[in-house]
Amino acid sequence: MIILTLLYCLTGSIFYLTFTSEPTTVDAQLEFVRTGIFIFMLPIFIKYAVQLASAPWYFKLLNQSGDSETVKRLPKVSVIIPAWNEEVGILKTMRSVLDTRYQNLELIVVNDGSTDATHRLVTEFIERYESTQTASEKVTIKYLELANGGKAKAMNQGLEIAEGEFIVTVDADSVMDKQAIIKLLPHFDDAEVSAVAGNVIVGNRKTPIALLQQLEYLYGFFFKRADSIFNAVYIIGGAAAAYRKSTLDAVHGFDHEIITEDIEMSTRILSHGYKTRYAADSVVYTEGPSDWKGLCKQRLRWKFGRLLTFVKHRDIFFKRSLDNPYLTFLLLPIALYAELCLLLEVFLLSAFYGYIFLSGDYLPLALMILFMSGLITLQILFDPKTKFHRNILCLAPVAWILFYVIDCVEFQALVRSLKRLVKRQQLEWQSWTRVGLKHGPATQMHLDAETIVNFASSTTQSGPTT
Repeated sequence: MIILTLLYCLTGSIFYLTFTSEPTTVDAQLEFVRTGIFIFMLPIFIKYAVQLASAPWYFKLLNQSGDSETVKRLPKVSVIIPAWNEEVGILKTMRSVLDTRYQNLELIVVNDGSTDATHRLVTEFIERYESTQTASEKVTIKYLELANGGKAKAMNQGLEIAEGEFIVTVDADSVMDKQAIIKLLPHFDDAEVSAVAGNVIVGNRKTPIALLQQLEYLYGFFFKRADSIFNAVYIIGGAAAAYRKSTLDAVHGFDHEIITEDIEMSTRILSHGYKTRYAADSVVYTEGPSDWKGLCKQRLRWKFGRLLTFVKHRDIFFKRSLDNPYLTFLLLPIALYAELCLLLEVFLLSAFYGYIFLSGDYLPLALMILFMSGLITLQILFDPKTKFHRNILCLAPVAWILFYVIDCVEFQALVRSLKRLVKRQQLEWQSWTRVGLKHGPATQMHLDAETIVNFASSTTQSGPTT
């Protein structure tokens, strides 16, 4: 609360100076700095302008579930949960998938060489589930226990035994909303759509670092609506993704050489000329890192994997034959350009704030604050889970400062990633301490949380196995 008050005071002081300060005459050097910053950032501004202008048209892509031809024929859906040392959250993830009540579902859990109690928890859960459910209510649950080989290899093993026409992936630290699966399917009414991203929401929102990630996810996922308009969602995270199995087979499964196999897959799908979409109303709650070290590890993996993906698929940048200029001439090039801006951000911010304080012209900063505050407020109001996000409404006026914190985390990830690329070093899977999703999502989805907790405690009394 003290930090939030200080941030509000800082924001208020900007508006006070805007109305009370008299801008000085700008000399040639300051004018050059101002013009230079604007020109340098112009590609980013253009991208945001296009995305904001097109986002309202997103809703025209959506069909009502009852009118969707795909939903009407009730195709089989295989949900794959890859797990490596996920004893904290795996049961809640499995239960949330079963509680979607989709009528033609199979659940596949792939244990990638866990050394904790994951195997015992999953097997005992399956035994209890199969003994208590009637034949008409029972969902087929398949379980694979593998030697540790990485997430991509685990996913590919799951694909080999999957019988569904559509494949949905969800991380073992996540919880699906009851409508998550049914809201993904209408986008596949277009036969050229091969992958759909769900709306991932940070569910552990009780700490400052969690609130920061909740705000960041809300802000970032909003722009996927525009990407969806142009069938060009190139980041489809494994926490909430749906694919045509035929497409995954055609592109030969996930690439185990790139640590962000989900980003590589969605980019590869686009490179083959397929379409990708975003389902804002298909919600999956995920557990964000609960400490700064874990967050830095996570962003290193994301950044390094995305750069490797850009290198692997560099031929689609500015590629005319792909017939998706939004992707090849705007989205991907500016995503790479944004990394350059991040690398130079210290110098850009020094020049920007130096100009403001020397000239006394606080209006550009005040307008930026107003724009960002208004945008985040609208994002919360138009999100399918508005009630869930009300807790961060108070952060909208100070988001302009909070995003600098995220930029610091992203900057360290970029520097470390570039260092690894130069030295041709690989990156092992980065893990962090998990505490589980204990609040918010379970209540939102009416999960039988007490049953899950009691079952988890009863199966862990004897301690973990290896």
